[in-house]
Amino acid sequence: MLFSKLLLPTLKDTSSDVNIISVKLMIKSGMIRKLSSGLYEFLPLAVKIIRKIENIIRNEMNYIGGQEIILPTMFPKKIFIETSRWDIYGKELFKFKDRKNSDFCLSPTSEEVVVDFIRKNIVSYKQLPIMLYQIGSKFRDEIRPRFGVLRSKEFLMKDAYSFHINKKSLNNHYDIVLNAYRNIFTRCGLNFQIVEATSGAIGGSSSHEFIAITNNGEDQIVLCDCGYGANVEKAEALSINQDKEIVSSIEEVATIGIKSSIDVAKFFKVPLAKLIKTIIYIANDIPIVVLIRGDHKVNEEKLKLLLSANRLFFADEKIIFSITNTIIGFIGPIGLKNIKIIADLSVINIQNAIVGSNKENYHIKNVNYDRDYKADIVADIRKISKNDICPKCKKNKLIFSRGIEVGHIFKLNTKYSRLMNATYIDEKCNKKLIEMGCFGIGITRIIASAIEQFHDINGIIWPKEISPFDAVIIPINFFDKETKKITFKIYEKLSKCGIDVLLDDRDYRVSYKFKDADLIGIPYKIIINCMEKDRGIIEIKSRCNKNIESTFLNYEESIHKILKILNKL
Repeated sequence: MLFSKLLLPTLKDTSSDVNIISVKLMIKSGMIRKLSSGLYEFLPLAVKIIRKIENIIRNEMNYIGGQEIILPTMFPKKIFIETSRWDIYGKELFKFKDRKNSDFCLSPTSEEVVVDFIRKNIVSYKQLPIMLYQIGSKFRDEIRPRFGVLRSKEFLMKDAYSFHINKKSLNNHYDIVLNAYRNIFTRCGLNFQIVEATSGAIGGSSSHEFIAITNNGEDQIVLCDCGYGANVEKAEALSINQDKEIVSSIEEVATIGIKSSIDVAKFFKVPLAKLIKTIIYIANDIPIVVLIRGDHKVNEEKLKLLLSANRLFFADEKIIFSITNTIIGFIGPIGLKNIKIIADLSVINIQNAIVGSNKENYHIKNVNYDRDYKADIVADIRKISKNDICPKCKKNKLIFSRGIEVGHIFKLNTKYSRLMNATYIDEKCNKKLIEMGCFGIGITRIIASAIEQFHDINGIIWPKEISPFDAVIIPINFFDKETKKITFKIYEKLSKCGIDVLLDDRDYRVSYKFKDADLIGIPYKIIINCMEKDRGIIEIKSRCNKNIESTFLNYEESIHKILKILNKL
């Protein structure tokens, strides 16, 4: 490819409101342009990278038996109604009507559509297992699109769906896909971790995320040297035992105007860990009471999973007053009736706790579990904290890290097949529900993650397998007759050897060409200088490895060395 023919509108700088390095460098290097909030145009350089990532994905998916399909990107409402996800996704769906006034949405994921295909076309156990995958655009109406292509309204995704006769087959295939994903992200050059995760709106019994480690990631994970890893929404929080105390009698204390946990703790001169916060939620339209330690926060994902709740939100003041006869700040667990109470594991271990009295301007001290209040459910419903111990080895303190979710895999089991009546006939002529798995990769997220992990002050440093070009040829004086001759000779030879090479034939200063090459992040520069015979004519410089820097005296030696460095020999 000649640089003069490449649509590559590089910039010296970006707008001041761009502060995420991946967004800044994607714009500066001419990969993307912003059309509107959450919508981006992908230019030729980005498309080359996308195609290389797609090829890696296809290679690994096909190797484990995946079959590529193309599904519509607009779905009828009726198919989403079958699984209730028309309401569960809610405003995240791009919803619209056609000229016949029928309701449709743009694809957020394709579980319903692919299950609909399977139930119409799979009859016998002999047709299973099968895995179908596609690569295409997905759409979500984000409340606040941010971080460039990391959270946009339209994004490129690989989604795969597998179908099985039983859980054993699903579990075996799940492990196979997990290993294939490990291969994909390794080949893409990413530094990543595999962690346990919640399943969210997709659902299912278990799932794992693939997190590219980077400081700018919006996902927070916890890790342990023993090998444990989990998203903070999923991470198990162990019960914390407090020091034993002599159980005292409860006592109501006036706390006029003192509402917040911090102020209550200061008033009683106790740590926050001695307080029990009482929070009222609405779960699937039913009020519930949640008890959490004063220094902890409720993990709403855990709570939703525990209650099988699709909708969970805070109760308003009117509902709270109807249940407790008081206002926020003075709510407590004592005396509550006709409402389910869920307590975190750590709450029941607090001795002589401080709680609200369900009477304005009063709190109660010396409250103890079993004697003064009880819970209908006691479970792990809190967010992990920085002092928590690993739930697996139960000795190491957890390490917190940030990253970008680039892949997510799910064991859906029979969630969708049950709701949509997707069945098969087994060898005994019995009708059985199909077990299902779901496997996603964010392709545009891989690009942003690679940039976040591999860059310097000069620009991007692409991992070799997803670099837009293998090498760039930079002639010092392209319009010198001898230089042009040797330049095209090398360019044609490398191209015939399968090297994707960019030739910078522009009439620019060589320093400008060097800056563009570094900004774009091409792994190797091949510098041709026929003007200074004492220095040789060809030099190779590595974008990432400063130790690879060699000068050669003739064409034959240089070609051999270049091919060797690029692993083409």
